[in-house]
Amino acid sequence: MTDVRTRLLVLGSLPGEVSLARGQYYAHPQNQFWRLMAEVTGRPLPAMAYEARLAALLEAGVGLWDVIATAERAGSLDGAIRAHQPNALGALAAGLPRLQAIAFNGGKAAAIGRKALAGLEDWALVDLPSSSPAYTRPFAEKLAAWKVLAAIVQA
Repeated sequence: MTDVRTRLLVLGSLPGEVSLARGQYYAHPQNQFWRLMAEVTGRPLPAMAYEARLAALLEAGVGLWDVIATAERAGSLDGAIRAHQPNALGALAAGLPRLQAIAFNGGKAAAIGRKALAGLEDWALVDLPSSSPAYTRPFAEKLAAWKVLAAIVQA
């Protein structure tokens, strides 16, 4: 989900089982993505309906996508991802005229995304701690890292 307003592209690895079942990004109720992005954007994202959340992100210049196009995985953990094929991240980013930064939600997304974007130096690349409940760090610790995105969103 991107459009010409996208200044910040947030990339996850691959949607988990709950997200795939619902057809929604970060649908697992314990995933902290929407809370984190609410703090970054200053919008009450968790209280909004899903479509309104997406619209609010785009209004804030934030796009969402995944680094992985296809993969084999039992369950939802990134550590179980096998035989993955990356999305065409360079082509996507090149088609976003206002893009300033690409943020990776978690280590797996960063490892795959940075490899897929190797040699493309046009955007700031930001590694973030995963918003997943499987990454058991306190919310405040995750938020401190995610807050660096506010400067891009509020620019």
